Amino acid sequence: MSDPALPYRPHDHDACVAQALADARSICKAHNARLTPIRERVLELIWQSHQPLGAYELLAALANDGRNAAPPTVYRALDFLQQYGLVHRIASLNAFIGCAHAGACHTSLFLICRHCRNTLEISSSTVSAAVTQTAQAHRFVAEEAIMEITGQCPGCSPEHETQPHD
Repeated sequence: MSDPALPYRPHDHDACVAQALADARSICKAHNARLTPIRERVLELIWQSHQPLGAYELLAALANDGRNAAPPTVYRALDFLQQYGLVHRIASLNAFIGCAHAGACHTSLFLICRHCRNTLEISSSTVSAAVTQTAQAHRFVAEEAIMEITGQCPGCSPEHETQPHD
């Protein structure tokens, strides 16, 4: 089994961006939702980086594209993308990242490097089960679970210099 594409491991980034856009088109079509050009471009900008992007970073990127977008336009696009599970908001950074599991109900678990800001969304059935069991034990109905873990990615870790590379 090969390793998944990680932000700090070489992979075909163009292919993952293209797949995210194709998934978004499919999800929006299935929900009869309109993926406007600005919404699609915001999603593409988010996926082009493995670092969460804030609304004003997105606004600047749109301006570099020659698009005259105002902050409310970006916020509306982000709200739409969140509504359809295409992006996640990283609360600790007040920024957004593409959802690696778009269209699926899941517990969001993020590994965020405090040095380079690369962020990896991972899926763990063990963590999801623990969250569900803990909530149920308190007769709480969990609707959404988002966990953010801050630390150091392999590229920024002090052990990186001494570890063998694949």
